[in-house]
This record gives sequence, structure tokens and C-alpha cells, in this order.
Amino acid sequence: MSLTRALFAALAIALSCSPIAQAQQGRTGRTAPQNPETLPIQLDADRIEGSAGKETSAEGNAILRRGALSIRADSLKFRDADESVEASGGVRLESEGSAMSGPGLRYRLKEATGVFEKPEYSFGPHARPGMPPVTGRGQAESIEFLGENKYTIKEGVFTTCKPGDDDWLVRANELDLDYTRQVGTARGASVVFKGVPIFAAPSFDFSLSNQRKSGFLPPSLGITGKSGPEFSAPYYLNLAPNYDLTVTPRYMEKRGLQLAEQFRYLQPNYNGELKGEVLPRDHVADTGRMAVSLVHTYNYNREGVLTGGLNLNKVSDDNYFKDLATRINITSQATLPREGFVAYNGKWWDSGNYTATARLQRFQVLQDPENPIVPPYARTPQFTLSALRQDLAGLDFASSAEYVDFTHSTLVNGRRSTLYPSLSLPLRTAGAFFTPKAGLHYTHYSLDQIPQIPDPTNPDPTAKVAEFTRTPITRSVPIFSLDTGLIFERDARVAGQSLTQTLEPRIYYVRIPFRDQSRIPLFDTAIADFNYAQIFSENSFAGGDRINDADQLTVALTSRALRSANGQELFRGTIGQRYYFKDQEVALNYDPVTHAPTDTLRTYRTSDWLAAASGRVAEHWTMESATEYNQRDHRYERFTFATRYQPEPLKTLNLSYRFLRSDITDAAEIKQVDLSSQWPLSARWFGVGRFNYSLHDRRIVESIGGLEYGADCWVSRVIVQRFALTAGASTTALFLQLELNGFSQIGSNPLEALKRNVPGYQRINTRSSDAKPEGPFDFYN
Repeated sequence: MSLTRALFAALAIALSCSPIAQAQQGRTGRTAPQNPETLPIQLDADRIEGSAGKETSAEGNAILRRGALSIRADSLKFRDADESVEASGGVRLESEGSAMSGPGLRYRLKEATGVFEKPEYSFGPHARPGMPPVTGRGQAESIEFLGENKYTIKEGVFTTCKPGDDDWLVRANELDLDYTRQVGTARGASVVFKGVPIFAAPSFDFSLSNQRKSGFLPPSLGITGKSGPEFSAPYYLNLAPNYDLTVTPRYMEKRGLQLAEQFRYLQPNYNGELKGEVLPRDHVADTGRMAVSLVHTYNYNREGVLTGGLNLNKVSDDNYFKDLATRINITSQATLPREGFVAYNGKWWDSGNYTATARLQRFQVLQDPENPIVPPYARTPQFTLSALRQDLAGLDFASSAEYVDFTHSTLVNGRRSTLYPSLSLPLRTAGAFFTPKAGLHYTHYSLDQIPQIPDPTNPDPTAKVAEFTRTPITRSVPIFSLDTGLIFERDARVAGQSLTQTLEPRIYYVRIPFRDQSRIPLFDTAIADFNYAQIFSENSFAGGDRINDADQLTVALTSRALRSANGQELFRGTIGQRYYFKDQEVALNYDPVTHAPTDTLRTYRTSDWLAAASGRVAEHWTMESATEYNQRDHRYERFTFATRYQPEPLKTLNLSYRFLRSDITDAAEIKQVDLSSQWPLSARWFGVGRFNYSLHDRRIVESIGGLEYGADCWVSRVIVQRFALTAGASTTALFLQLELNGFSQIGSNPLEALKRNVPGYQRINTRSSDAKPEGPFDFYN
């Protein structure tokens, strides 16, 4: 070591022990966070000369350090007045994971500003709380430093690929990178993939970490059977931290140009989303088409909780979604709600609470000529009140009340008022429960707009008879139930694991006397689905217009296997059946003239058997199954089975079978097999797909398949989806997507379709940092 270097090293040690440096030390000896401007500057070189406090020159292996910042060069000049550095010859700047190297640098330490000539650079990792770390590298004619973690790259390239891998890059005349806000702006730029320019624009903005930023979003390309090739170029407007707007022109080769918008807003007590689509002229339908949707929620807390919401939807015609949507969950919509509600949740004494709700509800019905449906009733309005008071002299008191005005253009209209108070006595121990319950269900109907139907007893074809009477109808029904069960446990050991096995018998009894309901219309009532939850309910009808007569007992048995260490459930099996002590008297449908039941009433004494099993059957295998068995006719009414094999992430295989017998024809109404998977085909290639086939209809209900390729810094996806629109029509959609890791996505996005169709699907470039970004909204992809 030269004498000069030794003297300067001693000087640096002395500076680090100065009062300014010592002031940063805590009494425990730990270093407190420091302002970079207060940190000492250290300079080391083969030769150092200059005037103290003015200018210092360093030659040969020169190194300047301040905190995490270091600058190395063949020669270096430092000016104390403005803390500026001028370096030349083999310059390298490093700071908190970022590095740049080139022939020359001018840099001011205090302002973090300057210019680097012809550098090669690498940034990162830069991250905000909750954000994934972002890295980037490239070359440029020059880089301007605009402050801490802010850069302007002139005539340069940028990529997030690793060194030696230039699969994709952004080539720009000027590229602004702001890692404090995680946004970038490219001017005179093009995106080059595998040496081929695939996208160019005079200017475009992009997110460095899915941060919200105004500007054009990646374009979308795709093909559908209904619309042909299509292209969309969304423009995102970050209006405010709690408002944004996306405007998307969408060109469809067969149908024309559509304009869509999505406006989102967020306030402390409310938020919502307004979407609209306009197709001025559909070239196929030769008419204009539109859709609009508003979803708004309100939540206000003080002594109670006041909530509210709007869900308003409208489309121009019945076939709008079938022709223009690309997802089966949208194209299958048949009723569009138009409703608004307000609800208040409050306290009732110390251990009670209540909920009051007011609602207005109508529907737009999208009819399929091959499968028409009856429009549902509108509720104009509906008021409900439910209350619960526990431990009232050892009893639990519950009450529900409703007033609703049902309106329909072609069916009987009327108003229904309901009140159902009840008392229960819950008796519980660690291994048993016993809960008797008694209540009185009271209903009042006031009917009007009575439709007239032909009188079958009169030969005059013009003779009519009223379907319902205008006389008010009342119904009062006492209801008694008893719910009781036991819980037995024992220790077990299976395959070296300590388990707790349970045996849980349960009995549920219901007694409801018969009440004549043949003159009561059906506003919102249907037969409830017969399942395990329903056999432990009082009413076999869903809705308020029918209350079944009952003298019945449900018996069920459940067994579970739990890990003794943490209580995790590994397996569950259940079987149950209902026993009837009287014939059914209340029907769902009645003849409008004779008021006789038109449904077949139950006369048997035992219901179908219900059984279900689910759990982890092996290390990587899970299974669930449920069945309904008719022991009277010795046949299965329904059966479902599903299993999943998932040995590790990105390896998933799902198989399921579903069978449902029709109540009308006694033949199979649904008989479907469903196979889906995501599986690696090689180190980088992944196959993904789903095949849902109806054995009953001998047609594909929905299928999706494609390939994904995962490189180090990009992912490509080619996905084809086909699904049934109606009984005789299907559509096909093609998704092509290129995802540039840490930069953007180009093409049509199939991720939602893949996640919905393939249970257990994962993105092949998933990172632990894929958490939602900080802020009120996600950035659009």
C-alpha cells in the first residue's frame, strides 16, 4: 500500500469517528437509520491529491463510497462544494443491488442526479410493500439520473431477462423508469421478441410492478366463432387514487367496432363499478346493440351497520351475450337482475340482534326460443325483519317477518305478509346436544289482477272462470321440531399417524299439521332440492307460498378422522335417511278450477338414502362423492364423484362424473364426465385442458385445451375454448397471449377461463409476490 493510500485510509477512519458519525450511534451500540447526506464520504486510490474542502483527484483503482453507494473508476474527481463526482475509464456505479458500468460518469451525490455515458446497467431489486421485487437491465447511449431511483434512458434497450438472455426487450429513443412509483414511460419505442418487433408506438406507459398508471394497456387479440378475429386496445385512466376509467375499442371482423368502458370508484363507505358497451351497428344482426351494468355497495358503521347496494343490468336483446361474450358464465345468463336494497343490522338488548331490509327487484329475461322460461315475479317492494334474542330465561327467541308485493304482467298479482316467531331450548354438553323448538307461522295474502281462464264445465268457448279469489287468504301453521345428537371420540393410529375418529349420530324430528293451501298462488316457491342439508330443515319447499305438512324423523350418522396434533380433518363420511309417519297432503301445484293437487303426492314411508364421503385418500389424492339411492325402485337418483391427483405444484389431474335422473321421464337428465388437467410435458412446456362431455346429449358441453411455455423471463399461452350456447349452438374462442415477466401481457387473457375450468390450476410463472398490489384497485392486465 502506498503512503498516500495509507494516509487517506487513516483520514477516512478519523472521519468515521467524527462527532457527526458518533451522533448516529445509540447507547446500545446499534446503528440507527441514517440520512445518506450525513454519512461520511470515503475515497481510496493508488494516488490522491487535491485541496481540502475544495477538489480531490484520485488516480488508479479509485473508489468513492458513501453508505450503500460506491463508484469505481480509473480516475475520479470529487468537488466538496456541490458533492459532485466526475469519473472516467472503466467506471462502475453500485447502489442497493443496482449496477452500471461505462466509460464516463458525472454524478451529484446530494441530489442523486447526473449522466452516465454508454452504460450497461441492471436495476433492482426494487419493491414497494406488498409488491413483487422488480429487476431490469440493458444498454444505452446515456442514462440521466433524475433523483433517487429515477432514470431516463436515452437510445437504449430494457428487459427483465437474465444476462445473456435477450428473448425480449424494449427498444426506445427515450425510456423513463420511476422505481419509486413503479411506472415506466417509453417514447419512440418498440417491443422486440426473439429479434422480431411485435409492437410499436410513439409513446406507451407500463407498470414495473402492476402499479396503476394512465396509458394504453397491452392490446388483446383473439378469435371467436361468433365474431371472427378481433382486436382490442384498452386505454387506462388513473383519474385519482380512488377512481379509474378504462376505455376499450374492440374491433370484431364479422360485427364491427364496439366501444366499452369500465369506471370504478372507491370511498370509505361505498364503492362500485359502472360498465357499458355500445356496438353502433352489428354487421351480422344489422342493428345497434348495447349493454350496461352498475354494481354499487354501501357500508356504514356506527352503533349498527347500515348496508345497501344496487345491481342494475340491461342489454339490448336476448342474444347479446351469446353473440358477443367469450365466457360461458356470461353467455349462459338468462335473467339479469335490476335491484336495490338497504339493510340495517342492530343490537336488541345485550344478547340480541336484528336485521331489517328493504328491497326493490325486477328482472330482464333473455329468452331462448328453444327453451323459453317463465319470467320471475318482481318484488315491488319487499320488506323483511329478522330478530334473534339468545338466553332469554334459558330460551332462544327468533322471529322473521316479511311483506312483499309481487307483480307480473301475465300472472296473478298480490301481496304476502308473513310472521314466524319461535322459541327453542338449546341444551349442550361436550358430547351431546338437545334442542326442542316451537313456532307459529302466519301468512296473509291479498290478491288482485286475477287472470281469467276457460271454464271446462261450460260449452261456451267465451265462458271464463277466475283462477284465484280476491278474498284475503290467511294461513296459520304451528311448527314443532326436535334436533338432538351425540359425539363419540376414540384415538386411532393409521399409517403411523395419530388420529381421532368420531362417531356422530343425529336425529331430527318435525311435526307440522296440514293446512289447505290449494287457493294460494305460487309467487316464489318451488320444491327444495333433496340433499343432506335439506333433510334437516322444516320445509320441503323453497319459498313462502307452501308449508308442507309433516310428521317425520331424520336419522343420520357422520364419522370423521382428524389429526390429533392439529385437528385437521382428513376424512368425512355421512349417511342419512328421512322416515315419514303420514302421507303427503300439501302439493306444490293445484288445478285452478277444482283445486285438486296436480302433483303426485308421496305415500311411501322412507325417503331415498343420502350418502357422502370426502377426504384425502392417499398422500397426493383427494376424493369426494355423494349419492342419492332410491331403495324403493332399487336405482340411483343422482351420483357425483370427483377425485384430484396433485403431487406437486403445476401438476394437477381432475376427474369427475355426474349423474342426475329426470323426475319427468325417469331417464338420465344429466350424465356428464369431466376431465381436466395441468401437467408439465417437458422442462418448459405445460399442457392444460378440460373436457366436459354429456353422455346423455352426446355432445361436448365445454372443452378447453392448449399449451403454455415458460421461459426464464416470458410465458406464452395458446388456448382454444369451445362451449355450448344453446341446445343446438356452440361457439369457439382462441386465446393467444405473450406474458413478459415484470413488464406486461400482450394478447387475449385466458387465465380466468383456465382457473375456472381446471381446479388447482396455477400460473407457471407464479411467484410468492403475486399478492394484490398496494392501493384500492388492481392494475388491469
